[in-house]
Amino acid sequence: MIKAKELKDDAILDIKVNKSYYLMAKAASFTILQQMNVVEKGEEYFKSIMTQKYEDLDDLQRAFYTIILLLAEIEKRATDENLYNEKEILEPGDEGYVEPTQDSN
Repeated sequence: MIKAKELKDDAILDIKVNKSYYLMAKAASFTILQQMNVVEKGEEYFKSIMTQKYEDLDDLQRAFYTIILLLAEIEKRATDENLYNEKEILEPGDEGYVEPTQDSN
């Protein structure tokens, strides 16, 4: 016999998340999003993932949905607790705009 630990049905945990973990979760969501080919499938496909029942999603969609829920909760808490810094980000066409590159580190 094997013993396994599982959260109780009524368990609600408070977990502390720092900026590094938040950015890792965000990067994971982008990685999953790229594998799902959302750009080719269109915006409606993306929206359908967020409105379907969890059990009707495939494994990749479930992983994306789960990460998005985590990110949404982190962002909600950060907003509620005023833990955001606002900064201006230049867009294409703005003076001084530099095309972003993916850092290999």
